[in-house]
Amino acid sequence: MPSFSVRCVFRWKPRADQRRKHLYEERITLWVANDIDEAIALAEKEAREYAADGDDYLGFCQAYALVESVEKSGVEVFSLLRQSDLEPKEYVDAFFATGEEHEGHAV
Repeated sequence: MPSFSVRCVFRWKPRADQRRKHLYEERITLWVANDIDEAIALAEKEAREYAADGDDYLGFCQAYALVESVEKSGVEVFSLLRQSDLEPKEYVDAFFATGEEHEGHAV
């Protein structure tokens, strides 16, 4: 079955040691799905559960069809935390949706 990586972006609850206004997380998980749309739906469902502790899933995700298949869905393979004074939309625009990305379905 096809496999996909999906990147989702979150804003964490404020922490005592935070130097900036917000703490964001970029998180990549792997999914076994019939197609990229199903992989995104599965990842977004998991993202809402992951953020249920009071963190915010920002509703932004990007997916990539893997060349090799994976055996299990929902495995986290990457996470990056970054502090920023940018508000969520400005943060996503600055780091993930600059307008210079080459996105879309392969032809």
